[in-house]
Amino acid sequence: MNFDFSDDQKSLKDQARKFLADKAGAKVTRRVLDNPEISYDEGLWRGVAEMGWLGAAIPEAHGGLGLGHLELCVLAEELGRAVAPIPFSSTVYFFAETLMLAGSEAQKAALLPKLAAGEIIGCFASSEGPGSPAPLNIQAKFDGAVLNGVKIPVADGDCASHAVVLAQDRSDGAPASSRHASQGLSLFLVDLSQPSVNRTTLKTLDPTRGHAKLEFKNAKAERIGTAGQGWELAEAVLDHAAVLIAFEQVGGSQACLEMATEYAKSRYAFSRPIGSFQAIKHKLADMYVAIEVARSNAYYGAWALSTEAAELPFAAAASRAAASDAYYMCAKENIQTHGGMGFTWEVDCHLYFRRAKLLALQAGSPAVWKEKLVKRLEQRNAA
Repeated sequence: MNFDFSDDQKSLKDQARKFLADKAGAKVTRRVLDNPEISYDEGLWRGVAEMGWLGAAIPEAHGGLGLGHLELCVLAEELGRAVAPIPFSSTVYFFAETLMLAGSEAQKAALLPKLAAGEIIGCFASSEGPGSPAPLNIQAKFDGAVLNGVKIPVADGDCASHAVVLAQDRSDGAPASSRHASQGLSLFLVDLSQPSVNRTTLKTLDPTRGHAKLEFKNAKAERIGTAGQGWELAEAVLDHAAVLIAFEQVGGSQACLEMATEYAKSRYAFSRPIGSFQAIKHKLADMYVAIEVARSNAYYGAWALSTEAAELPFAAAASRAAASDAYYMCAKENIQTHGGMGFTWEVDCHLYFRRAKLLALQAGSPAVWKEKLVKRLEQRNAA
């Protein structure tokens, strides 16, 4: 079985790398990082939309390119490599995937073309505070007409125009105690421009990916998917997003390895390149091994996602855990290889370290995904 990308997909990868080398990179990321008034680079966002990347996996009937998830994985890796400061993952991996999985034809027709054109930005709001979201700790409520509750933190919630919100569905009037916790949840589509939605920007380790607290006070909302299937749909969306985020993490890890290798070749100590010292060689070798493990798991996840295989829940959890561990390790060792220079703001190492820590928490921490993997394997083996 060949898990490698096709020639066309590799060509797309090369095109994306050239585009991002010209339009993105550390200078663009630093511009967002150093300016608290902006949460993403609008020029890069428009450029990505013009390239058609936002609609890579969206069907042509809804304004997308209709390429598929494999092509989206290719783009995700290059965006991660460039540390792109745009709300791509929230809009594409979460919001668009939710619409394509469970949206009605009217919802798809109304939003997917605008999303593919870059006219709207989406986000996914499930968390309500510390810890991983679970059916029992979801307090936001929909009473059949309006939504009330608080979601925090919400990735790209500071700049999003629309949100998918996980909330208790009380539209049938049945008390929560009369049903299982997960059966009382649904997903809802909310326009964040309405005055009944209040957002507060949050400070995070990586300001190039904004986060916000969203408060809903009698906000108008409409259900996405079947009533009571919100938790099941949210888990499916997270599995899709986990694979795509894993590719971003692989791209960032590879960039860290290349930065560290280049520095080790050019930095001299005791009249010889530091890369010739055994300690540095071991660091670079360990980074390479971690990346290859993460890449192999990510490729497995890409196959499962693109073919809608039954193994997707296992592949998503494995790829997410391996890629998170690899990115953190590579970002850390990149700083260590650069020595004292690596800890300064003048060197770009910290851009990757910030993003590694942030992505490790988006959609659930590595510990959460490792626990998911174990539970899913136990459930399969017990069946």
